[in-house]
Formats: sequence, C-alpha cells, structure tokens
Amino acid sequence: MTIADTETALDLTLDPELDATAVEFEGNTPYDDYVRASVLTSLQQPLSNDPGEMAFLVTTQVMELWFTLVVHEWRTARDALAMDDPERAVQALRRSLSSQRALNDSWRPIAALTPAQFNAFRSAFGQASGFQSAMYRHMEFLLGDKSRSMLNPHRGHSRVHTELAEALVQPSLYDEVLAYLHRQGLPVPAQVLDRDVTEAYQPHAGVEEVWRRIYGGPQSSPLMVLGEALTDVGELVMRWRSDHLLATRRAMGAKVGSGGSAGVAWLEKRAARTVFPELWTARSYV
Repeated sequence: MTIADTETALDLTLDPELDATAVEFEGNTPYDDYVRASVLTSLQQPLSNDPGEMAFLVTTQVMELWFTLVVHEWRTARDALAMDDPERAVQALRRSLSSQRALNDSWRPIAALTPAQFNAFRSAFGQASGFQSAMYRHMEFLLGDKSRSMLNPHRGHSRVHTELAEALVQPSLYDEVLAYLHRQGLPVPAQVLDRDVTEAYQPHAGVEEVWRRIYGGPQSSPLMVLGEALTDVGELVMRWRSDHLLATRRAMGAKVGSGGSAGVAWLEKRAARTVFPELWTARSYV
C-alpha cells in the first residue's frame, strides 16, 4: 500500500455518501493489515482507574515507536559512513531530525503533571522505569554511550538481550564518523580509532583538533555539512534529556525513581552529558 493508497482509503471512510459495499473486505481491511492499527490500539491496558494513566501509557508507547525510527535512521547513517557514503549518511541524519522533534514533542501530554496527578497512577507501573527501555538503550549505544551493565535488565528476554549485546560490540555512529574522517586524511588519533567500542566514548583532544580544522575550513565543505548534521542530532538528544528531567522533577521532585533508579539525580547526570562532545568544544577555538 502506498501513501496515496492510504490517503484514498482514509478519504473514502470519511465520505458519508460512499456505497459501503465498495469498501467491504473479508477479514481485516488492507489498511489494518499494513498499519496494524488494531494491534496498536489494543496495547493500551491501564492498571489503575485514574484517567491520567492513559495519557502516560500512550505517550510512553509513542516514544518507543519514535525511538525505533530514530535508531533505524542512525544505523543507516552509520552503515553509510562505513561504506564511505557521506551523502547518504547526511540524508539519514537529516531525516532523523524530524523524528527527534516529534519525539521531543511527545512529552507534552504529560509534561505538566503535578505530584498528585502522577501519584494517582504511579503505583500501577511498579518497578517499571524508562532506563529499562531496550530501544532507548539502542539509541544511547549508537551515540557512543556504551555500558555492559545496561544489558542486565534484559537477561530475561533472550531476543532483546542478544540484540543489545550485538549493538554493544558494534561501532557507534560516532565511531564510524571518526573512522571516516581518518580515511579522509584527518589526524584522528590511533588511540581513538583502536579503542574498545564496548566502553563509553571519552572526549579526546586530538579529535577536538580534527573538528577545529574542519570548522576552520570552507563552510560548505562536505565534512562541515556532516558535522552540522551531527550537531543538530546531538542538540535534539540533549533537549530530550532536559525535557525528561524537567517533566520528572515537576511530577515527583527529588523522590527515588522506580526500578531502582535515583530518579531526578540520575537524570541530571544524563542531561549533563554532551553528545559528540568535541563537536561542541572545538567551537571555542575556531
């Protein structure tokens, strides 16, 4: 089904004079077979009687879908760079920006919860916590924020654990960016190129110098274009973390988080982490 077909199908359902026999199907509609709408709309099963839980549940599920699309685009960009195709990589990064903006906007339905509103259904999700999201962990791994211990919550789900374990040992998006810059003749330090990719990426002065050279050169160069696409991605990630922190602080203050996390204190540390760090610090020397 193409987008045009979907739009036509939607237009038909909104036409009050449509002959119903013209759109009768045996079993599911083609739209439902393609979009799986009936599956998606059956996944909301609140565990409390509070009406606010539905907004929290839907918002969280929508975020998971956006995580999935962002991961898809970042993997596409990473793999394109590994094949020395920066144009395709930049296209994927730019596509991801729209998804990231939509992801960030997903906070709106629950961003202004008061403590009383949040407490009305908080007990329903028990030990569930956002840091247990496997797809969000894929995002963080692609950004170079690796941690073997973050596989532990998923040991009981073999498929998810296996996929995350594979992602842990694969180069991150930033690893492939730096390897590509090295192949373009830039002096990316061997220490960075040969690092253990299962560990969290740490800023390096040599990488900062590489970005300083790029940003000190022609503003229209392909490497500058790549750098700015990455900067846009990093900025939106940091905005998402900041919005997460603010929404949590507003709803529960400094209380201990669910699932054993430190709550706001943990989110503050996350929000303080810079994405693609040398891209930001190099600007001080251009």
